[in-house]
Amino acid sequence: MSDTLTALVVAVSVIATLMFVTWLVSLLKRDASIVDPIWGLGFVLVAWAVRLTVDGNATRQWVLVALVTIWGLRLSVYLYWRNRGTGEDFRYQAMRRHWGARFWWVSLFTVFALQGALMWVVSLPVQLGQVPDEPGFGVLGVIGIVVWAVGITFEAVGDAQLARFKRDPANKGLVMDRGLWRYTRHPNYFGDACVWWGIALVAAESGLGAIGIIGAVVMTVFLRRVSGVTLLEKSLVKRRPGYDDYVARTSPFVPRPPRAPTPPPSP
Repeated sequence: MSDTLTALVVAVSVIATLMFVTWLVSLLKRDASIVDPIWGLGFVLVAWAVRLTVDGNATRQWVLVALVTIWGLRLSVYLYWRNRGTGEDFRYQAMRRHWGARFWWVSLFTVFALQGALMWVVSLPVQLGQVPDEPGFGVLGVIGIVVWAVGITFEAVGDAQLARFKRDPANKGLVMDRGLWRYTRHPNYFGDACVWWGIALVAAESGLGAIGIIGAVVMTVFLRRVSGVTLLEKSLVKRRPGYDDYVARTSPFVPRPPRAPTPPPSP
């Protein structure tokens, strides 16, 4: 078996095992939300499993493993801390109500298998970027690290600012529009996309790893158009008075200075 095929098969095996075990635990806890903190951890396991089973450029391999490990562990720890004691997320509660007694097995495919498949696609740069030995680590890899650093900063700082905002009882029911949230409605999602574009650039320097750009594209599309901005804002518009005004003046994804308020029409 070639190293390329080995990397792909190892990733599938790790993800399938992780998601199946997580599904079993979710049945015992009656809480599908446990898949959320597992998301980042899954990428970490893939990165390390591929590193330990295939040969490639050692510098590029360790850089990819380090970038994914820092991102994945930070995200998993943060989501575990944020979600602890809050019960099952409203998204999974809605699915549970819809499917009723069948949710236990439907969730295996619609929640856990689906996220596992997405994890495999997004992690393609981590898998394929670790295989070729040549060329060595160079300028494109450095650019990738810089893009990753911008992304992890936006993601971590944005999450910390939002958590601090929510801790203040005076902010209950208000819209977070301070710090990085003044320039983008979702600095954490923008940061997440940058992280994976950075990882994809590091992998692309290997040649074969350039295929992994598919992962960065898929992650960006999901964050911007599917499960990230679009899904979250459907509920925020209903639950947060003044969110429409925030939407009107603030970029949904890529940071930019806020627009000036639209003046009221003349009488």
